[in-house]
Amino acid sequence: MRRPSLQTLIALLLTVAWSLGLGIAHLRGDIPFIDGAEATLTNLRNTLGGHSQPPDLVTIVAIDDETSRVAGRYPLPRATLARIVDAIAAQGPKAIALDVLLVDPGDEAGDAALEQSLKRTKVVLAAASIFPESRQRVVDNSNEPLARVPSALQFLEPQQRFADAASYGIVNLQTDKAGTPRFVPMLFRSGERIEPSFSLRVVSAASGEQTTVLSDHIKIGDRSIHTDAGYLMPLSFYGPRGTIRTISASAALSGQLPEAAIRDHVVVIGATVTGGGDVFPTPFDPVLPGVEVIATSITHLIAGDGLVRDRNVRFIDLYFAVGLPIAVVSLLSWRRSTIGLITVLGVVLLWFAVNVSTFKHGIWLSAALPIAATVPPALLFGAIQLWLDRRRATRFAEQSQLLQRIQAPGLAEHLARDPGLLAEPVHQEAAVVFIDINGFTGLSESIGPTAVRELLNGFYNLVDEEVTASGGAITSFMGDGAMILFGLPHPKPADPANAAHCCIRLAHRMRDWLSALPQGITSRIGFKIGAHFGTIVASRLGGGDRQQITATGDTVNVASRLMEVAAGHHAEAAISADLLLAAGRDSTPFKEGHLNGPIETSLRGRAGSLTIWLWRGRP
Repeated sequence: MRRPSLQTLIALLLTVAWSLGLGIAHLRGDIPFIDGAEATLTNLRNTLGGHSQPPDLVTIVAIDDETSRVAGRYPLPRATLARIVDAIAAQGPKAIALDVLLVDPGDEAGDAALEQSLKRTKVVLAAASIFPESRQRVVDNSNEPLARVPSALQFLEPQQRFADAASYGIVNLQTDKAGTPRFVPMLFRSGERIEPSFSLRVVSAASGEQTTVLSDHIKIGDRSIHTDAGYLMPLSFYGPRGTIRTISASAALSGQLPEAAIRDHVVVIGATVTGGGDVFPTPFDPVLPGVEVIATSITHLIAGDGLVRDRNVRFIDLYFAVGLPIAVVSLLSWRRSTIGLITVLGVVLLWFAVNVSTFKHGIWLSAALPIAATVPPALLFGAIQLWLDRRRATRFAEQSQLLQRIQAPGLAEHLARDPGLLAEPVHQEAAVVFIDINGFTGLSESIGPTAVRELLNGFYNLVDEEVTASGGAITSFMGDGAMILFGLPHPKPADPANAAHCCIRLAHRMRDWLSALPQGITSRIGFKIGAHFGTIVASRLGGGDRQQITATGDTVNVASRLMEVAAGHHAEAAISADLLLAAGRDSTPFKEGHLNGPIETSLRGRAGSLTIWLWRGRP
């Protein structure tokens, strides 16, 4: 298996392990480090969904500042509370939910009056639970459903006389770290006792139907209530304070209750008085009265319009938590480019749109879980790929530098841009220059390999510098000589002039270089240059694993033979008339020495004669 595929496979396996671990933990209950993010994202989705009109099922009778003023004090006297209950009962509600804790005794007359009022109508009282921790959390691996029910140290129940006169339920809510109510537990336990929630008891009383607790949900009559682990019902707020119809309890004391708002409604009596303290932050209101939270949960239970977050939804969360990171990591490994990043962004936006849409339609899919499952693997994989890419880039840069040294200078850059350069032979005009050291073979036998290497390195560096400065390309070094082309990869009008210029520069540099060598070496070697202009065949030669860019044809052979002509006439360079004509005889480089010609000469191995010019530099 190729290395990139193996890296991707390992990344995907680690991604699956990470996301599957989070998903399984999510099935068992909320994950603490994800809770805060999920709360923030839930508020965001609530805000995106906007306000909604609640069903006309519940009315709040608020013990507000005006009621406190009329009654003369707060908390209200029990007799005053009895008058409010009687006034509401006279209008024919389905049930009255009294969200007031009656755990302490009051004056006897007032308690007796309230007891009688409770006996005359269908009222559900509020009780409370005391928990060992401020935040109710249930994470239990037991297969027993009731093991997940919030476990309280004790219940704060109404006074016995009131509990005998009416039913009661536990009013506690489950909040997130910010204090926002997220769930209403349907059941509570303390020791071996199991008590229903205040909201569940109210709805059961209003409908006259029995509540049945099953292994994974609750039924009121024939209607199923979708609950999360531990029989928790999610809350979805309709809007800010007052979204659920609210009437001041002072209207009940003055006999001005609107019958239409009471008859056949569930009426919730609770405190909204300033400084009462029973308020909660929500996405729509930072101080939503607790009685409106309770009214919201009762409305959800009756209308069935609350959020659905049960075990099936958590399994969907698991699928997204595994599928989204796999998709993102796969796309990142597929194409790490603008298109790949746009595709990743598209997948993430599609998931976000699905998540928001399902939330708007009442299904609470986790947003934080897929993000937590996706971000670490994606960032880690992206960072590793970036590191590997930088390593590859460094290696490619080193290889490019090596290629510049070994491959023909000037051609390596073209090869990097066009890997198919000269894959097929090309006929074109070019100037060819050869340079060679005279007497090198005999010298190398006497000075030893180390000195030979140093001598050749100096020669190669000299040729490389001058050819690069003149715009040519060294196609090969041949021992003590070099072949130079002007016209690759594409011919240019200035190629002949550049070749002529290169010949003169090489001659000057070679003369200076030789003069700087020890006398014993300088006296034994010299140099010769041959240059010609004409048609060449440029191509790659060699097999698939090793190829060399070079030129062949008569023009190359003539340039090589002209070195012999230069040596035979004791000249530094022999230049064909074709090159001289193309470059211009009067061009500046030739004015720096003696140019003799034209001369008709024959070349070894070639029929006919060739017109040439001989050039010597001035001493």
